[in-house]
Amino acid sequence: MKKIICLFTVALIFTKCVTGQVQQSGWLASFNTFRLDNRFSIHFDAQWRGTDNIKNMQTALLRTGLNYKPGKNSTFTAGYAFISNRRVISGISGYAPEHRLWEQLIVHQKIKNLSVSHRFRLEQRFISKSQAVNNELVHEGSVYASRIRYFIRTIIPLAKEKEFSKGLFGAVQNEVFLNFGNRSVVNGKYFDQNRLYLALGYKLSARLSFDAGYMNHYVNGRNNSFTNTHIIQLAAYTQL
Repeated sequence: MKKIICLFTVALIFTKCVTGQVQQSGWLASFNTFRLDNRFSIHFDAQWRGTDNIKNMQTALLRTGLNYKPGKNSTFTAGYAFISNRRVISGISGYAPEHRLWEQLIVHQKIKNLSVSHRFRLEQRFISKSQAVNNELVHEGSVYASRIRYFIRTIIPLAKEKEFSKGLFGAVQNEVFLNFGNRSVVNGKYFDQNRLYLALGYKLSARLSFDAGYMNHYVNGRNNSFTNTHIIQLAAYTQL
């Protein structure tokens, strides 16, 4: 009984030391590949993300890159992204730009009827410095931060076909974000955030599919703060 009381006391102390926010949101995403030849293609994705309870736009993201496919199961990409993020400083809200260079490697593997994708991404982030002046956000210059991301996604065909070319599927994915280099300009920590996604989708053809599902988005804040957001996401995937 004493051990239980001690554990309960420690849990209460820990809870008081950690400041967390729980939010609900909605995200829309479109991921596209435009083939140039057998080895080269263009990547483009566009995303819209809402604030808590989707009252405003939180983030608009446009990202493009050049893909190089040296073999059947791997793809290298390098590109640029523009992100507009909503910020609130001293009660003043506005949108601050971020310019981002990125490089990634995607490796595909087949495990029985499952399709598994691993993605390793490096990001060089130029985040605008913002301050509230005369009831509006003013942006002057930028600060630099680096980040590495690891993403894994598994597609589970719900059809009993040997080669999955059309039909329903389940999707399970997770992505972890780690800061390195100049961590003080973000949250001051190595661990940045994690995104877990569970979805149900439909593949119309080899060129077009959709999925919709639930994402749990955990963001590690400064000091002992964090934000945990419950998200409904709708995404489209094209290969042209």
